[in-house]
Amino acid sequence: MEANGKGSQNFPELKNDTFLRAAWGEETDYTPVWCMRQAGRYLPEFRETRAAQDFFSTCRSPEACCELTLQPLRRFPLDAAIIFSDILVVPQALGMEVTMIPGKGPSFPEPLREERDLERLRDPAAVASELGYVFQAITLTRQRLAGRVPLIGFAGAPWTLMTYMIEGGSSSTMAQAKRWLYQRPQASHQLLRILTDALVPYLIGQVVAGAQALQLFESHAGHLGPQLFNMFALPYIRDVAKRVKAGLQEAGLAPVPMIIFAKDGHFALDLLAQSGYEVVGLDWTVAPKKARKLVGKMVTLQGNLDPCALYASEEEIGRLVQQMLDDFGTQRYIANLGHGLYPDMDPEHVGAFVDAVHRHSRLLRKN
Repeated sequence: MEANGKGSQNFPELKNDTFLRAAWGEETDYTPVWCMRQAGRYLPEFRETRAAQDFFSTCRSPEACCELTLQPLRRFPLDAAIIFSDILVVPQALGMEVTMIPGKGPSFPEPLREERDLERLRDPAAVASELGYVFQAITLTRQRLAGRVPLIGFAGAPWTLMTYMIEGGSSSTMAQAKRWLYQRPQASHQLLRILTDALVPYLIGQVVAGAQALQLFESHAGHLGPQLFNMFALPYIRDVAKRVKAGLQEAGLAPVPMIIFAKDGHFALDLLAQSGYEVVGLDWTVAPKKARKLVGKMVTLQGNLDPCALYASEEEIGRLVQQMLDDFGTQRYIANLGHGLYPDMDPEHVGAFVDAVHRHSRLLRKN
């Protein structure tokens, strides 16, 4: 990976760096805002683009990913774009079959059942070369963004990926994956190491391709209590950050801010704040003032409006945003939802959310 790898030297100059400044903890004129799943089915144009295609075929088409990534930015003055992809492209690249069943979600026809199933997995070092289509999508999108806002790359964290690979899909209890942690701790660590070894070059590759920030999604943190989390999730979350940062430095690339979003991981906020990420994402179950007390002054917080608040009237959304911004304060803060947008949400209300953040955060700074 050369220092100015694939086209990084000819990307258009960034015009709005508010999101990056907030992520690094620098002063901003207003609070930057983006939404998890901002490229999603709530947009009619998204449904139209996606209509004819299988989900993972879409993920493998740089042109389609670029278009889907840009759609929300044509509608809303968001302060960041996030590449359209899926966390499950990593298990796929490790050789597991994954299909997306409409209305049901992801499905692994042959999940990991026994310890010996780990032998089926490909060498994690080969994963990045399997995922060239993601890197191409990032480079293309970065060009087409024309410097409007920064582009975020992302991946699922090891424990969350492990749950899908063992459960074979979504689960309300994660009992099969947790059974591994209790009955096969060695094999569990082996799998988590394989996933970490795959994620590190994948995330570095995203930066080489043009990603200007990275978010790690530990979506299933809440299924672990503090003990299991500290044993099977946190060490790998830390390892990813440490190794990605070292890898970027070795490649002669500038550092990018990293965000950790551990959904329902409120019991670990203090530890997550010290795990090597510049930004800690919060879900809507955490009170902003409490979170700030727990994480201290050295990290930026991101979040955390209840996505369902977007079902409220536009006036009410304005009031809820005002309350949220008052609680988080003006600096070291990126506004977002506490989880992704749902498919039945009204785009007008998403626009009201974005505008309210910009409007109220400017007022707050005046006073």
